[in-house]
Amino acid sequence: VQLQASGGGLVQAGGSLRLSCAASGRPFSGYTTGWFRQAPGKEREFVAAIRWSGGNTYYGDSVKGRFTISRDFTKNTVNLQMNRLKPEDTAVYFCAAGTPIFSTSRLEGGYHSWGQGTQVTVSS
Repeated sequence: VQLQASGGGLVQAGGSLRLSCAASGRPFSGYTTGWFRQAPGKEREFVAAIRWSGGNTYYGDSVKGRFTISRDFTKNTVNLQMNRLKPEDTAVYFCAAGTPIFSTSRLEGGYHSWGQGTQVTVSS
């Protein structure tokens, strides 16, 4: 499956952005889709994941209560609604698809397809 992430941009602290991950080649059905982010000079960090079948979600501690991951059946996309953004949320955000054991969705090794990344910049 090929993934295309979009929706990044520049926003002030406290604002919101909505990222979208679109799949081509095959639908998301049967996959878990995750969002990861990488800030300059830092390791890639798990943000959130959703199981397409059933809609189970899983969040990284730093975004719980602020970010919401969801799936759109009609558009075959996985979306990440980001609210109350902070400067420390600034990073390149990547979406990924795979079949990890869901309890280990935060680990990159379970994902076999990655999108190209979209830049999110939060100004203070």
